[in-house]
Amino acid sequence: MDQMNQDRARVADAPPENWVDRYAPSWARPYARLARLDRPIGWWLLLLPCWWSVALASEGWPPLTLLLLFFIGAVAMRGAGCTWNDIVDRDIDAAVARTRSRPLPSGAVTLAGAFFFLALQCLFGLAVLISFNSFAIILGFSSLILVAIYPFMKRITHWPQFVLGLAFNWGALMGWAAVHGEISAAALLLYLGAVAWTIGYDTIYAHQDKEDDALIGVKSTALKFGKATRKWLWFFYGTALLAFAAAGAAAGLGLFFYPLLAVGAALLVWQIVTLDINDPARCLRLFRSNRDFGLILFAAVVAGQVA
Repeated sequence: MDQMNQDRARVADAPPENWVDRYAPSWARPYARLARLDRPIGWWLLLLPCWWSVALASEGWPPLTLLLLFFIGAVAMRGAGCTWNDIVDRDIDAAVARTRSRPLPSGAVTLAGAFFFLALQCLFGLAVLISFNSFAIILGFSSLILVAIYPFMKRITHWPQFVLGLAFNWGALMGWAAVHGEISAAALLLYLGAVAWTIGYDTIYAHQDKEDDALIGVKSTALKFGKATRKWLWFFYGTALLAFAAAGAAAGLGLFFYPLLAVGAALLVWQIVTLDINDPARCLRLFRSNRDFGLILFAAVVAGQVA
């Protein structure tokens, strides 16, 4: 019976045999799921723009201390963002097949418990933020406006993925600010590319829910683009790659940056060519492959700095 209850508590779109289901204490599992710790792809996608930016701003190898701080901050703030998103969307999530098993709509976590957990995660994020210089601290606080409004965007615009891109890639500015105490053209170009990249990969992700979204009146670029999604992906991924190349040039990266960027470009082309917008499992696989793209781009930036 306990095993049956545990299986029922699992979130539908979490990877099978994830570490939360296998190792986390039973009392902690609902909160770990609320923070999406059973789905690490989210904190990877939040973290990697931070790492790109730190590497782009550094001369030679990026400082390990900054990489570690951004790792801790990304895990904490991704969890906080997911918790806030689930608080706002709890009624919508209850109406969507893929999300009704999440902790709030399933009743595994109370609303009061979710707010307390949100505050706790924000304190961890704050502890990381105040270790940076004053410019980076102010810049970090300014991102909270985007984080706060994002969950409401799907109710009023077909472009919530654009707002997600603005919020989720703030680290592309933060990394540079943490190193230099200012923002440069290279960081802005990196941010532009990251926003376009996010619109692309989150459109793929949104195709998993398009039927439920259409029924309950939730908007997304997946619904807006429809059968033309592949053409839009060429545009957004192409824009991202051009902006990343321009950011590398503006930062004076060496020639080793560009071959590795081309490897990343091949992965994005593979996503577009093999996409089936009517196959949710395929969409999820392609979405998750963006962690690999992010790691390739990080390696490219580091190679451009040290080689």
